[in-house]
Amino acid sequence: MPEPDAAGFVLAGGRSSRMGADKATLAFRGRPLVVHALKILTGAGLSVSIAGSRADLRAYAPVVEDAGPGLGPLGGICPALASTVARWAVFLPVDLPLLPAALVRFLLKHARMSGCAITLTSVAGFVQTFPAVLDRAVLPGLEAELEAGRRGCFSAFQAAANGLGQTVNVVSAELLAEGGQVTHPEGLPAASWFSNINSAEDLRRAEEHFPGFIA
Repeated sequence: MPEPDAAGFVLAGGRSSRMGADKATLAFRGRPLVVHALKILTGAGLSVSIAGSRADLRAYAPVVEDAGPGLGPLGGICPALASTVARWAVFLPVDLPLLPAALVRFLLKHARMSGCAITLTSVAGFVQTFPAVLDRAVLPGLEAELEAGRRGCFSAFQAAANGLGQTVNVVSAELLAEGGQVTHPEGLPAASWFSNINSAEDLRRAEEHFPGFIA
């Protein structure tokens, strides 16, 4: 059963300029990247939709139209938040196929318990913009940033949290892994979970994590 107070969204509105091909439908381990992203979110117990103006992706999940071309992920996040009545929304880009669903589950649980409006994670001391667990209450603040032409997601998250009298809550992925609170189903270390696939070389390196895989 999907979580009644939470919804998951795959961000798939980018132009894939560095890849030179459509990332969402690019095959990784025999399946399109968008399928991997949707599986991560459903594995965390979430209902799922795709944020982005991509009618061709409706074959995989419902699509929420983004706010327009060239607005970056924030242009997908705002309409997605506006489309749901759930308090919590989890956003995951289409190019993080190595992320364990258990991490998303933990971040969502942590957000509920803490009441923090924005919950992110870090690895090697660096805050990761995604996956992001957002309270729907941040929508006006994010829309204000987008309308002002400030499209950077992390700075928008900070501004929206500050507008609610909070700061962005960050959880260390390494500490979660070391404490056994989050594990990867195939044993990958936390440092590998956030490997973005932005180029053919990134894809090759990601595939090397699974040398025995046959599509």
